[in-house]
Amino acid sequence: MPDAAPADEPTARHDPGGLDAARAVAARLRAAVRRPSAGQRRSRRDSELSGAHPDGRDPARLGSLVDKLVHESGWQKDVAVHGVFARWADIVGDEVASHCTPQSFADASLTVRTDSTAWATQLKLLAPDVIRRLNQELGHDSVHFVKVIGPDAPSWRRGGRSVRDGRGPRDTYG
Repeated sequence: MPDAAPADEPTARHDPGGLDAARAVAARLRAAVRRPSAGQRRSRRDSELSGAHPDGRDPARLGSLVDKLVHESGWQKDVAVHGVFARWADIVGDEVASHCTPQSFADASLTVRTDSTAWATQLKLLAPDVIRRLNQELGHDSVHFVKVIGPDAPSWRRGGRSVRDGRGPRDTYG
């Protein structure tokens, strides 16, 4: 095996065809960089320049994007109902709101839980006014019925106050 020439001395055997091959490969690479393939991204020089009028690349306000998402997804009524839940005290008044809270809304029926049976009775009497106010907020014919649920009653089936033989204590819960 012949000794390798030092790095600073030219090799004795030089292949002039190798330099031509390297130039040809470099030219092909430069041409490929200039012409992007179908899957590659175009360079900034080739892209369309932005003009004075808005287009899809302009920044958008978050509120308008959320409005667009709500509209495209068909969530307008759900968002409006949850907005009413958040403004419950403004719609029914502070005193009524301190004793009852909306629980759910489905099929034009609003379910409201009260903290006492007296307030359940009171809210049943106020139901037409509540329905009218909710329809003003949500749109005509959005709410047809208000279902009023009283407080949760304790269970007397287990514990120290349960009665084995008999029907248990009698009281007015719910």
